[in-house]
Amino acid sequence: MNLKAKYITAASAFLFAMAGSSLAQQLELKIGHTLNPSSHYHMAAEKFKEVVETRTNGQIKVSLFPQSQLGGEVKMLQAARIGAVDLVVTSSAPLENTIPEAAILSLPYLFDNLDEADKVLQGEAGRHFLNYMDSRGLVGLTFLSAIERSVYTSKKPLKSLADIGNLKLRVMQSPSYVAAYEAFGAQPTPMAYSEVYLALQNGVVDGAENSPDTFVMDRMTEVSKYLNMTKAHYMPSLLIMSKIRFDALNDEQKAIVREAAKEAAQASIATFRSTYTESLKKVKEANVEIIETDRAEFAKAARAVWPSIVAATPDGEENLNIIEAAKAN
Repeated sequence: MNLKAKYITAASAFLFAMAGSSLAQQLELKIGHTLNPSSHYHMAAEKFKEVVETRTNGQIKVSLFPQSQLGGEVKMLQAARIGAVDLVVTSSAPLENTIPEAAILSLPYLFDNLDEADKVLQGEAGRHFLNYMDSRGLVGLTFLSAIERSVYTSKKPLKSLADIGNLKLRVMQSPSYVAAYEAFGAQPTPMAYSEVYLALQNGVVDGAENSPDTFVMDRMTEVSKYLNMTKAHYMPSLLIMSKIRFDALNDEQKAIVREAAKEAAQASIATFRSTYTESLKKVKEANVEIIETDRAEFAKAARAVWPSIVAATPDGEENLNIIEAAKAN
């Protein structure tokens, strides 16, 4: 073998070894969430995947698991604490089992509108709440879009507070949500979200509460007659990582993950706004009537349960003051 051939052979062997080494070192991060691939949850996960894979030159592969493939939100959060799930996109209410301080974010009519909620959560107040996760085996990477939630019903519209009396409504499995709907005069009925469609169809419940985009995507328009714009909650959503998995990354990778989370947040906010508008059009096309509920009555009733929720929440008064100060700025 001549010198040139030996050089080519040696170079090829080196490159092959390097390629093998690169593949061996590739990490996979799995993101789980409960919504469908058209949701703002998934758009946030897609953006996170794009940024991480591009900026690590493929050293980190990100795989997405929508529609509860890795379990419900509570199950995924518990799995993340022990490193069994890498990242979770979740709403704040299921987080209350692990981070009880987060219950303050479930106060009814805490925020006046979507803009206010996103402004507060993307600022210092939001970072304050994310910091609670460090001692609970989680890393709060970012808040995503707030989620405007209203009540949809199968039997009658909710034009005023009096209309909700004694209706059986499926609500989030959160003590704050249950307390709010009891204050409204309804019969809050926590159940798994996967059971809601059939429960409405069979008359087990008279309605439920969720965002307009999810209402449409999950075909609740087929078993509902009214979308009542109660807007009682602007529920935060978040991107959370297992602390075990985050700590295993090197400093450069950690920085990239945090940068990707920021971009994911903006993708989530933009997607929720666009799908919100489009969803209201689809609600009308499905012959579901949109009701402009008298929210002043609901907000007044909601205020009656604030003291008990704040008192039962660790750091409740302090954290409420932080949110109110952020709203005022």
